[in-house]
Amino acid sequence: MEISLKYLPGGRAAASGNMMAQSDLDLKETALKEDLKFYFMNPCEKYRARRQIPWKLALQILKILMVTTQLIFFGLSNQLVVSFKEENTIAFKHLFLKGYSGVDEDDYSCSIYTQQDAYDSIFYVINQYKQLKNISLGTLGYEHEGSGLKICKQQYKKGTMLPSNGTLNIDVSTETECIFFKPQELAGKKAELKLNSSFFNLEFYRLIQIEISFKLKGIALQTIHARELPDCYAFQNTITFNNRAHSGKIKIYFDSDTDIQECKDWHIFGSVLQKNTQYILVFDGFVILSCFASLILCTRSIVLALRLQKRFVNFFLEKYKRHVCHADRLEFINGWYVLVIISDVMTIIGSILKMEIKAKTLTSYDVCSILLGTSTLLVWVGVIRYLGYFQTYNVLILTMQASLPKVLRFCCCAGMIYLGYTFCGWIVLGPYHEKFEDLNTVAECLFSLVNGDDMFATFAQIQQKSMLVWVFSRLYLYSFISLFIYMILSLFIALITDSYDTIKKYQQSGFPVTDLHEFLKDHGSVGYRKERTSMPFICCCRRQQSDDNLILIN
Repeated sequence: MEISLKYLPGGRAAASGNMMAQSDLDLKETALKEDLKFYFMNPCEKYRARRQIPWKLALQILKILMVTTQLIFFGLSNQLVVSFKEENTIAFKHLFLKGYSGVDEDDYSCSIYTQQDAYDSIFYVINQYKQLKNISLGTLGYEHEGSGLKICKQQYKKGTMLPSNGTLNIDVSTETECIFFKPQELAGKKAELKLNSSFFNLEFYRLIQIEISFKLKGIALQTIHARELPDCYAFQNTITFNNRAHSGKIKIYFDSDTDIQECKDWHIFGSVLQKNTQYILVFDGFVILSCFASLILCTRSIVLALRLQKRFVNFFLEKYKRHVCHADRLEFINGWYVLVIISDVMTIIGSILKMEIKAKTLTSYDVCSILLGTSTLLVWVGVIRYLGYFQTYNVLILTMQASLPKVLRFCCCAGMIYLGYTFCGWIVLGPYHEKFEDLNTVAECLFSLVNGDDMFATFAQIQQKSMLVWVFSRLYLYSFISLFIYMILSLFIALITDSYDTIKKYQQSGFPVTDLHEFLKDHGSVGYRKERTSMPFICCCRRQQSDDNLILIN
């Protein structure tokens, strides 16, 4: 009896300690469930629960409007740049290519077939370059006094060739010889001596190619009418007389590389132009501020989500003595926030470049276009997140998530067959069909056939010089079209349809329950599950369930 009395206080203390530990664990569980419930609510539910204003939602809507408006302004400005480049390229072809018809013959501009035509075409370029300021309609000029016209000819070393006897004696190693004309010396005797030199005594059986290159500068004044500061352009033009085939036909290629440069000294009078530039710069500044605020809010949300994930993992391990599965851990990582962060970073960098371009201190149009275009794409894709609050629209996202792994595995298998057909078509049909001349063209042609585009032309354009190849082309095309359209493409659609049917069944009977779902199942009246049938339209309204989600695809 004394022993029992002796240990009674200690027993009461242990029982009291266990009760307090259990009470603390229950309190910790209740607080964790409350935080988890609130985290997985949508913005309008958070507003109804704690009157928390959905700043991120409002900011994303504002950002969509601002980023799209900014892209439209930049696109209109970039359109002027593209048109100026294209029109100058066409003008150069008419100026420097003798007999140019206005339409390129193929991937080359025009062609010549006689030695006299070759000499006439070369001297025509020199003469037009000499008279450029008197004949050009554009704002063109020579780059500087030290620049000029460079003519290089590449040919085989000395040898003899007698086609009538079928004999050939030639050194296949090549040599390159160049001659240079400055603009100020073209009218003098020095240029005349060069033109009469042995450089222009061409031996066409040895000639590989002649390359004429020169650089011109121009100013785009049309931007002033669009209330923008003008750009200065440098055109690196190259005319190539290609005789590599030695087939009696010399192909003439014209290539113009355009470089946009900062105008060194310009003075434009007119307050309207300057004010318009300032307004656009201020607007770009607001876009940067809004994206920076969105970046901070989304980064903060991801950090808080990772902390909440750590709390849940530790509590689950403490109470249930097991680890949380990988799928439940990923529930805390909101992919939409990552998408928004990437979009914000690209928009901020692109907007800074755009401001520099607008102020004419940078000319990186291509880099800015890629950044702003991609960021706008991601911004509009992010709108799907808010449409996902509705069950009818959310089915697209859920179907894409469910079908993506199976589709990727299927595409890997189908890609092997596609590559096999690509290589086969290139090596067999390449000499007889223009759409199979190189690997890139073959891949594009086959992809068009899968989509049912240009089928008859692909069959009809095969040359019937070899009956064996013609028969093979029929077997090749018929088997490819039958395999990919009737089998592979149908299976591809079936995979997506199967995922869609699975999602529809889950919406009707319930999604698979994970540990996280089970943990939050009996807590509160507001459900965690994203597939709820009643979704908010705005924070003060609810959309009632209807049957319109039963027929989503006709």
